[in-house]
Amino acid sequence: MLIWLLDCFRSFSTETFAGLEKITLRASLAAMVSFLLGVGLGPRLIAWLRLRFREPNTSPSHEVERLHREKHFTPTMGGLFIVGGVVGGCLIFGDLANPYLLIALALSVGLMSLGAIDDLIKLRGRSRGISARTKLGVQVVLATVVALIVFQYHHPVAGGLDLSIPLISNTIHLGWWFVPLSVLVLVGTSNAVNLTDGLDGLAGGCLVFAFCSMGVAAYVSGHAGLAAYLNIPFMPGSGEMLVVAGAIVGGLLSFLWFNCHPAQVFMGDTGSLPLGGLLGLLAVVGRHELLLLVIGGVFVAEAASVLLQVSYYRWSRRRLFLCAPLHHHFQFRGWAESQIVVRFWIASALCAIVGMASLKLNIQDRSHVQSMPRSMDISDAPPSSDARQIAGQFRSVR
Repeated sequence: MLIWLLDCFRSFSTETFAGLEKITLRASLAAMVSFLLGVGLGPRLIAWLRLRFREPNTSPSHEVERLHREKHFTPTMGGLFIVGGVVGGCLIFGDLANPYLLIALALSVGLMSLGAIDDLIKLRGRSRGISARTKLGVQVVLATVVALIVFQYHHPVAGGLDLSIPLISNTIHLGWWFVPLSVLVLVGTSNAVNLTDGLDGLAGGCLVFAFCSMGVAAYVSGHAGLAAYLNIPFMPGSGEMLVVAGAIVGGLLSFLWFNCHPAQVFMGDTGSLPLGGLLGLLAVVGRHELLLLVIGGVFVAEAASVLLQVSYYRWSRRRLFLCAPLHHHFQFRGWAESQIVVRFWIASALCAIVGMASLKLNIQDRSHVQSMPRSMDISDAPPSSDARQIAGQFRSVR
């Protein structure tokens, strides 16, 4: 909406409003607005959720129920106001002519709806929510639709279907394998974040570091000069995902204001499923699927602990961990909840640092690259007909 308004006033004062179109500024504004909306409206929203959506403390593990007994009937579905703030920030400060932004909004609403239905079924006490098979099936359908749409925009771009390998300059051309890989990333990340959301502030804090890093990675992929400098594929339009990441980070910070121990509200599947899906989308759009494994190392470890626990138990009838996901293992070992959360935050921050460092290690000595372009315009593409054709589909940021 901001872009549309600036277009209306451009004829009056081009210089005055030019700076407001910059992606970095709009991402910062989206984060600030999302945070202020969450903090300002949070108490009323939590009070409304407390009257209608209070989560019973049920778990297959009696020990987990004992450890979390003080959390009985804490309001849940806090993801409603996280996603609401994200959607509001993106609609106000995002470029609505950018298809990746619209895809992100549609994916967040779709996964939020799935999570809300799952949470509502749990709250009614009839079962433990939607069956795992049904939930996974809906996620796969949504992810497949998103992957096919992104494929249509990536296909004409040189390197748009290549898989970037961190630390080395080689890439793997995926072709149609781009679609199943994207589905795997979207569904896997969505469920990994869902598994991590088990302690006060755990998933939210780790997501802040992950979204900051993946937002930067998507931004540099959408900047012709930075992409050439870092030796990664140039993806016109992917820089707009920084606005999405900014809005999410602002929403997460406002949520952590109320979700820190002892939590006043839980995000529930209503928040964890869409936030995980959006994190995967940033990786897919920016062509950083393998980088996500590094930056999202905490989520990978949490999901891997569940898979290893189930597989090892079926094979040996013994447990590899005291309890899975991994954060429960440390709880069973006697770690305090605040210790686990802060130490996982530290691990997430370190993963983000390593991920950003791996981008820098991709740099090659290119004598023909004299200096970085001053403009952040995504139309500053290399002289490639494919790149120019795709860049023309997106709005220039002058």
